[in-house]
Amino acid sequence: MTQKPALIFDFGGVLLDWNPRYLYHKFFDGDAEAMERFLLEVDFSGWNLEQDKGRPFAQGVAELSTRFPHYAHLIRAYDERWEESIIGPIQPSVDALRPLKDSGCRLYGLTNWSAEKFELARHKFAFLDLFESILVSGAVKLIKPDPRIFKLLLDQIGRPASECVFIDDSAGNVAAACQLGLNAIHFTSPEQMQAELLQMGISYSL
Repeated sequence: MTQKPALIFDFGGVLLDWNPRYLYHKFFDGDAEAMERFLLEVDFSGWNLEQDKGRPFAQGVAELSTRFPHYAHLIRAYDERWEESIIGPIQPSVDALRPLKDSGCRLYGLTNWSAEKFELARHKFAFLDLFESILVSGAVKLIKPDPRIFKLLLDQIGRPASECVFIDDSAGNVAAACQLGLNAIHFTSPEQMQAELLQMGISYSL
């Protein structure tokens, strides 16, 4: 790279510890198997992905509650108590942002997230202000690993794929980025991320 790269971060699982189970375990009295049966029966992941694609939460809750009226209170809880699904930052990853920015790297976000709920997080986590821009799937109605959302971000930031490093905890998203020519890191831990960035010539100290 002829200049410092653009670093493109996923958020959930890389910078923020998000999992709907953090909320739902409170409803199942420690019965993890019952919680998993609920999540599987309602296809929580598929349902939530539609909000990430831009469907309003009110519509999603109404539609799923109609199909599973006996679970309506649990479905509604995810909308009303969504913030309890994030227990906080993945601190070592977040601590890397300022040194990376100070070294000359430019920081961008690319996240599959409901636009409604992202606004709640935007005001809660000050480190998000370190990013020059953040592309939220729910706002543009495209989700990773669709190549169109990567191309949209590249157009917005004005950098070729070869000058970008994409960091995500999803192997599928990383594979899609690589196919478009981005350098990519499949995030498994802050330490592994730091080691792989170093291999790319990007170093920082905490």
